Amino acid sequence: MNEASLAFSRPEQIPLLFGAQDRYLRQVREVVGVSVTLRGDEVRLHGTDEQIQRGLAIFTELLAILEKRGELLESEVKGVLVGRGTAPQSGAASEPIDLLEKARRVVPKTAGQKDYVQAIRDNDLVFCVGPAGSGKTYLAVAMAVNALRQEQVRKIVLVRPAVEAGERLGFLPGDLLAKVNPFLRPLLDAMSEILDYEQVKRYMERDVVEIVPLAFMRGRTLNNTFIILDEGQNTTVTQMKMFLTRLGNGSRIVVTGDTTQSDLPVGTTSGLLDAIERLGGIEGIAHVKLTGHDIVRHRLVREIVKAYDEDTNHRVKMRRG
Repeated sequence: MNEASLAFSRPEQIPLLFGAQDRYLRQVREVVGVSVTLRGDEVRLHGTDEQIQRGLAIFTELLAILEKRGELLESEVKGVLVGRGTAPQSGAASEPIDLLEKARRVVPKTAGQKDYVQAIRDNDLVFCVGPAGSGKTYLAVAMAVNALRQEQVRKIVLVRPAVEAGERLGFLPGDLLAKVNPFLRPLLDAMSEILDYEQVKRYMERDVVEIVPLAFMRGRTLNNTFIILDEGQNTTVTQMKMFLTRLGNGSRIVVTGDTTQSDLPVGTTSGLLDAIERLGGIEGIAHVKLTGHDIVRHRLVREIVKAYDEDTNHRVKMRRG
């Protein structure tokens, strides 16, 4: 294996060139196949002659953009990769999510799931809308565990709005935490599917993993944290704004939801739908829509979702008619 190096007169350019959580570096490494290490003020490339030459050419071009503008955008990195014929091909997001535990890996099973995972890799804020069983929460948690194990973040925070689905919280026994526990249980279940129970317990005891109701997020700023908001369709516009503005330096947010299962009062605008419309087109924010084709639970779940969707569509047509 050959080696080449790229020296920097201004070391502060290196983190900008590599991107947040080394995102740009990973993109170059994945599409070129070159190994990259940092030694002081020098970036070293390892690989074949062809890989090294392509890697050096890409980094040199990105560095020129950085020196000219003082920053690098995701679109500019992709533009350089496309211009040199090294952009990832469609479907390249099938790369497994490595959990770094007993060689366990989570593999996206559908095209929609692959796009979802890639969106999380490429953006700091991702909205994912889809039906039950399409892997919205599970894949987000898997990506959070991956980021934690890769030391890209220091903490995982799982959040859920405590909205009642036809039931009354006030009649449940216990204190506030006992009342909201049923609402948070699905997030704990998702985490426990990915990591063994004892590991999850240790993470929670050390505050590395935190599972909290949405209301408890007010006033916080979370740095170097992977934050997942589940059931985002049950947030109001004000709640969603409050939640999204918790985003701190080095953090990422994934918001999931099923817009066909809102438990908000009739006439209340969903914060999830509002945010998707309001924030569309902003660099670093992505919106992924999963469908019934992405459902990977019991085969009957797909049929159930399809039946309800057909009934809803029929009613809408009847009203319009």
